[in-house]
Amino acid sequence: MDHIRRRLVLIASAIAVTLLAGTLGFEAIEGYTPFDAFYMTLTTIATVGYTELHPLSTAGRIFNCFLIFFGVGTMFFAIGAVTQTGIELELNQFFGKRRTKNMIDKLRDHYIVCGFGRVGRGAAEELLRGGVPFVVVDRQEERVTRAMRGGMLAVLADATRDETLRDVGIEHARGLIATLASDSDNLFVILSAKSLNPTLQLSARVAEEETERKMRRAGADFVFAPYNITGHRMAQAMLRPHVAQFLDFTTKDMGLNVVIEQVRVAESSEFAERSLAQLQVRRELGVIVLAIRKEDGTMQFNPPADAVIARGDYLIAMGEQESLRKLEQLVAVHV
Repeated sequence: MDHIRRRLVLIASAIAVTLLAGTLGFEAIEGYTPFDAFYMTLTTIATVGYTELHPLSTAGRIFNCFLIFFGVGTMFFAIGAVTQTGIELELNQFFGKRRTKNMIDKLRDHYIVCGFGRVGRGAAEELLRGGVPFVVVDRQEERVTRAMRGGMLAVLADATRDETLRDVGIEHARGLIATLASDSDNLFVILSAKSLNPTLQLSARVAEEETERKMRRAGADFVFAPYNITGHRMAQAMLRPHVAQFLDFTTKDMGLNVVIEQVRVAESSEFAERSLAQLQVRRELGVIVLAIRKEDGTMQFNPPADAVIARGDYLIAMGEQESLRKLEQLVAVHV
């Protein structure tokens, strides 16, 4: 796009210089008024063919010959360049859409972010930091452009339409995040997504608390009310500032490389049926296991050292990202 912008600036500059030179020339040689000189220059380079405003002298005709040669050449060049620019834009748009479609068709186990407003941007940025595949859907062109400039895969479409969800590969997706402007649109997206992919994990944003129950009945696994959450966090920051700071360190990019992650114990892991003490994750990796989410859905907080992990359990652990990756590799080691 930068080269197209430079080309348009060059075209406009060439035409402006030609008009200015012709106007000054007719003023100096023939004594035309500024407007008459400009009008004479414009009709000359536009090849309109009107008669001379005033009879030209020999010097004026010589000047006009050069003006015709350079001015008309500049206009033909401008017309050609503008035509080429239009064709390039059309081709870029066509091939850009085709390239985006090819990339979406290759996605598997990806996430779909419906809406790229303030909440949607936050969700997309977190997915981007997590290194997982995802696609953004929004009906506003400026938002789609912003997402693409941020290195995200994005499409300009209406997320409430079933064909749009099919186009972004909902049959092969792992999850969908609905962050559209209205609760009714988000509810519609959740209903459509659940019917197209019953195994899809769904997360929705709501503005009204009473909508939460409807979202869950529609099939949403997670429902968030940003305004309520913000209010609670603001109060916590006042009452328990150090706790709030700790949560910011572990949930935001605050410059500290410490995060909270969930790590699944593989079915064939050699560390299954062993205790946390035997794993030695705190001493060897510098990782703290905050909780163990059992396969039946129960959560064991602050597990003791003799707590035994089983196949299919999730370790809710906190530590540096590299250490957590090592832990994930450790519990995924096959027997």
